[in-house]
Amino acid sequence: MNLWLRLLRVRLAAHRGERIGLWDTVVTRFRVALTDLDTVGHMNNGRYLTLLDLGRLDLMVQSGFWRRCRVRGWFPVVAGQTITYWKDLTIGQSFDVHTRVAGVDERWVYLEQTFRRGDVEHARALIRACFVERGRGRVPAADLEAELGGFPDHLGVPDWVRSWTTHSAAKVA
Repeated sequence: MNLWLRLLRVRLAAHRGERIGLWDTVVTRFRVALTDLDTVGHMNNGRYLTLLDLGRLDLMVQSGFWRRCRVRGWFPVVAGQTITYWKDLTIGQSFDVHTRVAGVDERWVYLEQTFRRGDVEHARALIRACFVERGRGRVPAADLEAELGGFPDHLGVPDWVRSWTTHSAAKVA
């Protein structure tokens, strides 16, 4: 139930919030709830990934891209992710998830998401995603680029990200 309430809160806040560009960073505020904790008393590693979903949704809704995707029958799909944890989050602590598009290549959209309390970074994730059209499969990068009016030049993909993508690709038998 806690996650449904958070989803509702993020959606309502995003609709009421200031419009941003898809290439901007969105900051989504949360507080560690009792249901987020693991047996050690800090936020469960899986809960971080769930909250990253809400941060990405916040970016898409606030930028207006969510509505454009819905009209076209597109939806985002996470194909890979890596996360590094530095500091734990405990019950009652408030924190922000910062979400931004970090790069785009011929197959993927990469997003960087960080968990922060003030200036202290607690975790950082890199997400590899694509868009899929119902009944048709993956949306070609050219279609995505056309819908967005082009990709900014500064969204190059670093070599280490390309290497991670290559080495973490699914092996089809």
